[in-house]
Amino acid sequence: MASSSENASVWLVTGCSSGIGRAIGAHALEQGCKVALTARNPETLADLAANYANRALALPLDVTDRVQVRAAIVETVRAFGRLDVLVNNAGYGYLAAIEEGEEEQIRAMFDTNYFGAVAMIQAALPEMRNQRRGHVINISSMTGLVANPGAGFYSSSKFALEALTEALSKEVAIFGIKVTAVEPGGFRTDWSGRSMRETSRPLEAYADTVGARRAMIRGMDGKQTGDPQRCAEEVFKIALSPNAPLHLLLGRDVYGAYRAKLADLQTQIAAWESVSLSTDYES
Repeated sequence: MASSSENASVWLVTGCSSGIGRAIGAHALEQGCKVALTARNPETLADLAANYANRALALPLDVTDRVQVRAAIVETVRAFGRLDVLVNNAGYGYLAAIEEGEEEQIRAMFDTNYFGAVAMIQAALPEMRNQRRGHVINISSMTGLVANPGAGFYSSSKFALEALTEALSKEVAIFGIKVTAVEPGGFRTDWSGRSMRETSRPLEAYADTVGARRAMIRGMDGKQTGDPQRCAEEVFKIALSPNAPLHLLLGRDVYGAYRAKLADLQTQIAAWESVSLSTDYES
């Protein structure tokens, strides 16, 4: 795909300051696309944008700010003429037992991880509907499919994003718009390090369960098996695919964990089948 082509696809990626978002934005640029790179502090994008001056647009974007959300869509379309791919990547984690959770922290995380994605989608859809094409890619998580101790609130935000993705896919298919949830496992990003937030009131009662898991997550920072560059390459491939999946699991860890969950679910459904079928009115 030549960089000078007027037909180069146009991307907007949220949360590009580091990690998977930055990798996706950089890879799309390398492949000749036009990309609106966004971050709360656009100075973190200056070096990347400078390498692709005619095809990269660095924009300030806090996805919890509706004014900035709308401005990002408007500026992207103004600069590049349309919007083909929206990647909702902005987000962060919060570790706490359910009993330890702090309402302010929980709501703030949902504002970014879930409501931020909602705002971006709502702002982008009019453009995509008018074009009769587009692709919304929501970066979910392994924890959007499998919940574990200590990550219940983070998982809840990603489970919500999964439901949003599924419903959206059924609503916008008639407009030629594709929708995909990407579920990465453990990737070597700042998620479990600099970006991670934790409860400020840990309870000793959960030390052996939630506390141990928090320590495990902190300990894997910088040692995760997932490669953000490979993630970016696969996301780019599905954006080009006419048969893009609704779900894309990335990583051996999420693949194994979700297969195990599905097998357990099948066992439970079969074991309780008679009860499930017993509650309708008699015909």
